[in-house]
This record gives sequence, C-alpha cells and structure tokens, in this order.
Amino acid sequence: MPSKLRLLTKRLFIYANIIVVFFLLLACLAPYLNPKQWWFISFLGLGFPFLLLTVILFLLVWLFMWRFRLALISAVALIIGIKSISVFISFHRKSTFNYKKEIKSIRVATWNVARFIEMMKNNNKGSQTRLKMMDLLKQQNADIVCLQEFFHSLDSAWYQNIDYIQNNLDYPYWYFSHDLDADVHYTGSIIFSRYPIIDSGMIRYPRPTLPDALIHADIKVNDDTIRIYTTHLQSIQLGKQDYQRIGEIESVEDSLLYNSRTILSKIKRGFTNRSIQARIIAQLLQDSPYPLLLCADLNDVPNSYTYFKVRGDMQDAFLKKGSGIGRTFTAISPTLRIDYIFADDHFRIRQFNRIVKNYSDHFMLLADVELNK
Repeated sequence: MPSKLRLLTKRLFIYANIIVVFFLLLACLAPYLNPKQWWFISFLGLGFPFLLLTVILFLLVWLFMWRFRLALISAVALIIGIKSISVFISFHRKSTFNYKKEIKSIRVATWNVARFIEMMKNNNKGSQTRLKMMDLLKQQNADIVCLQEFFHSLDSAWYQNIDYIQNNLDYPYWYFSHDLDADVHYTGSIIFSRYPIIDSGMIRYPRPTLPDALIHADIKVNDDTIRIYTTHLQSIQLGKQDYQRIGEIESVEDSLLYNSRTILSKIKRGFTNRSIQARIIAQLLQDSPYPLLLCADLNDVPNSYTYFKVRGDMQDAFLKKGSGIGRTFTAISPTLRIDYIFADDHFRIRQFNRIVKNYSDHFMLLADVELNK
C-alpha cells in the first residue's frame, strides 16, 4: 500500500510540474501576441514571476531527489523561456550609486509623483509629503527630470509646482503636457532640464485609451543635441474599492468570483489600450533625428507586449546596471516593475539607481548615461 501511495504521489507531482510548465511557456508568449486578440495570454504574462518561481522549485525538488530525467521538464522550460527571464531579472551584483557625476555623464531621473500627494496648500508640518518629495528630487542632482502624473495649479491656494521646481531645484527649462482639470488645475507629464530645450512636441493617444500624451524635448547638451521622451500609459485605474476587493480575495473574506469580475475587466481594458499606445510610441521613436532616451511609466511588466513593443532594440538601464527584479510600484505585488529608463545605442549606461522611498506609489529611477563618440 505505501508503494502505491508513493507512486500516485509521484505521478501527481509530475502532472503538476507539466501543467505549470505549460502555463509558463504560454506566459512567455505574452510579449509577442497583441492583447487585443490574446488578452488571456497577457494575464498569464502578469503571473510570470510566480510561474517561474514554481518551475524553479520543481526543478530543485527533482534534483534533490536525484530524479535528473524528471528535472529536465523544468530545465528545458527555463531554457525556452530565457528571453522572458532575462528581462525580468537583472543578474548584476548590487552596487552603490556614485552621486559624484562624471564630466561627460548626463544624469536622468524619472518618477511618477502621483500629483505630489498633496495638491492643496496646507500647514500640517507632519504630513508635508510634497516637500519631502521635492527634497528627494533635489538630492539626486539630475540634469534632466521626467515626471508623470505631475500637478500644477494657477490658483494660489493650490501648489504651483512648476514655479517651485524652477526656483528651488534649479531647472530653468521645462515642457509640460497638461490636461485641464476644472479651470485652473493641470495634470500630465513634464520634462525639466538644466540644459536648454531647443524644440519640443506632443502626441495625444487616441480614444478609447485615456487621453495621456507622449511628449519629447530636444535638449542641447554642450555641442550635442539629444531627444528625450516621457509618457504615462493607460493605468488599470483601480480605486479604493478595488484594492479592498483584492484584500478580500487574498483573505477569502468574500466571493472570489464577485470581487474578481470588476478587477479583471479593468486589467483586460488596460492591456488592450496600452497595446494601441505602445504601437504609436514604437512608430514615433523610429523618427527621432537625435540620440534618444525614453523615461516612462508603462503600467506594464517586462514580460508584456507593451514592454517589448516600446523598448524595441533600446537598452533598459535597469537590466544594464541594476540588480534583482527592480520593483517600481509599491502596491498589489512585489514583482511589479512598470517604470523604465530606455536608451538607444548612441548612449552608454554608466550606472543606475532605484530610490526606495514610499512617498508616491512609485519609486524614482535614476541613471547616468554618456553619449558614445
């Protein structure tokens, strides 16, 4: 009887291994299949880290049991999925960021600032998150700063963040894409620069996507001109009630089906709308007459159609000089790297840093780049 039970357990373990490998390989297809037609594959891509971890655990168990032929089930899957693994994890050893800039380096920062949390002026000294965020930006001493979900108001009772950054952080040049919010409040993406901006432009994404924009600034850096893009792609738009539902799903407090339906619908819409935006970006980046940098909140993970479409042949600063999985979004899951600094082959990535401060719901990214001569 014990031998039959052992045999049954082994078979169940093999079948489970095969099923997980099957879904991992499906998830590896997500970057190549348009979510408009293959949205369910994109869901698997979102779960790629957990599938990867499970496959690795199966591999280790088989090796520990000296079942080398069975270990091949996981090993072969990992080899096939190496491209997706290579964009998910940076295998560099963690190093200290050197804040002393090299003479030829250009320091670039990007951050989704979530409207600086506090939009209306207040005198509560214990909660001035906005000032802490401004101080953090100042500490980085970046030459170019790209901010998404930036807020500025013409009403003196609200924060006038462009004026503050110009006067206190020493960024005399800027280009702002803004959406009118009521009469005097503006939100959008913005580029600040300590080098002169000689030209700029903006492209609005079409409906049904949210009306965010892809903006660029042509910046004169000594004798060279570079083009820097920044953008914020369609978010899932989860509200407080959605996060509450996620908590209820995790704690099994309520119906899984009831709480999942709305959330999954929003995730699906995000996948399909970002695919439209990603194709627009990929086309426009090809037309850049200058060396190109892109700082973006893509709202999508590396193992996604959006990431592969937007990145193309560009360098991912995190993969070049970062380490680990590089989480940039603080909510939902520890695996969400959705903010990026990309550079074309005119640049060399010298160093990279992820600023882990829980001010916004995103972490700031910082990179020193140098033009190849």
